[in-house]
Amino acid sequence: MDNKQKAINGGKWVTISTVTNTLLQFLQIAILARLLDPLAFGVVSISTLIINFFNIFANLGFSNSIIHKQESDRNILSTLYGLNIGLGIIIFLLINACSFLIVDFYDEPRLYRVLRVSSFYFLIVYVGQIYSILLQKELLFKPVAIIEILAVLAGTSVTITLAYLGFEELSLIYGQLTMQAVKSVLQIMYGKKFFLPTLHFDLKKVKDHLMFGIYNVGDGLFNFFQSNLDTIAIGGVLGVKMLGYYTIAYQLAIFPITRLNPIVLQVAYPVIAKMKTNTQELKRSYLKILDLVSYVNFPLLAGLYITAESIVPLVYGPGWEPTIHLIKIFVFVSAFSCLSHPLFTLAYTKGKPNLLFFLNLATLLVKMPLVYFLGVYYGVTGVAVAFLLATFLNFVLNFAIVHHLIGSFLKEFFKIIIKPITYCFLLIMMVFLYKSLIGYQGLVNTIAEITIGGLVYIGLTLSFKMSLQELKALKKMV
Repeated sequence: MDNKQKAINGGKWVTISTVTNTLLQFLQIAILARLLDPLAFGVVSISTLIINFFNIFANLGFSNSIIHKQESDRNILSTLYGLNIGLGIIIFLLINACSFLIVDFYDEPRLYRVLRVSSFYFLIVYVGQIYSILLQKELLFKPVAIIEILAVLAGTSVTITLAYLGFEELSLIYGQLTMQAVKSVLQIMYGKKFFLPTLHFDLKKVKDHLMFGIYNVGDGLFNFFQSNLDTIAIGGVLGVKMLGYYTIAYQLAIFPITRLNPIVLQVAYPVIAKMKTNTQELKRSYLKILDLVSYVNFPLLAGLYITAESIVPLVYGPGWEPTIHLIKIFVFVSAFSCLSHPLFTLAYTKGKPNLLFFLNLATLLVKMPLVYFLGVYYGVTGVAVAFLLATFLNFVLNFAIVHHLIGSFLKEFFKIIIKPITYCFLLIMMVFLYKSLIGYQGLVNTIAEITIGGLVYIGLTLSFKMSLQELKALKKMV
């Protein structure tokens, strides 16, 4: 099977995994929103923030360097494996030693036990992660998808069960640990045929991987702060409960791109990494990725924007109405973000992770004053607007970097993007018309709005973008 067929087959399995996991996580959020208060979500959001921060150092970008270099040397992999395990232990101890400082900063005692339990993540995740990387390097996405599905199913079951039993925010933490434990065990089972670690440890042999990783860490740090500056500011200044509202709004609006974009990017990176010297082929692949992510994400974001007043009370129940206007702001954040994500595939394929480092540094320098001034004058809404403005700047700089890597592409891009934007505008107009004439409250109206929007977008796509015959041909290929 050639790389193209492997990519198509991989896309099928990643899609199955993503759709299944999305449904499970959406179900989990809908149930937990009725069992937990906003404060619980705010506490877990801070815990996740801390985990994501330390995760930058523990990984060191080895996942990207292994795929980029197509690494298979057992001694080198054993050294990288040992580094990750050692760093995981150090971070586990560091979180436990510093947890009281985080609790004092946010002035929330419930954080203490959450951080202590969350720290076990670092004793679990890196035991199996390298095996998942090797499976992706070999374009074996079927086992990766099966692992993801089984792990999320286990984690969701534990989370919902413990929430009903009154574990509050700890139900989410224990669920995450269960998911990661199942994932690590299965990753070893599926990936052990590609790698069994030895006691070999030689830092000199992994010098290239470490240099690659230094830029990954730098990029990760700046990306972390520029992506989470709003969360840090809201939790520390406006309170953990307000952070809970903000988190739920952000998760719902960002949900499409965090679930659907990996279907494309997870498969695309190891495939185009094999064609890194062919700039024209990289350009064609990049434009195809932009075409796909825009057609997949834009209608979902447009639908969420126009149906937010109907969906929020229906899915989350009463008490979450303050999230609606935030969701509408984050829809545009998601739109710019989904067009920015494909740069990742180009930067790592070209061996230029330093460009991502400088991109996130520039975004952070702009975002900090925006968050401060807009947050002071307009509260949580001002912080959301600051996030939107910074994301737009990141998008503009992102395209400038793409131009540097593959040459002129904007003319082709505008030809690609005009159709989905037009279709989304018509989708919004049709749903708005229905809401104005019929109403928007209740399950029946929500289903009607989603149906109308879906039919408009699908109808326009089949008429002017892709015929039924082309879809059937694609289905046969898959």
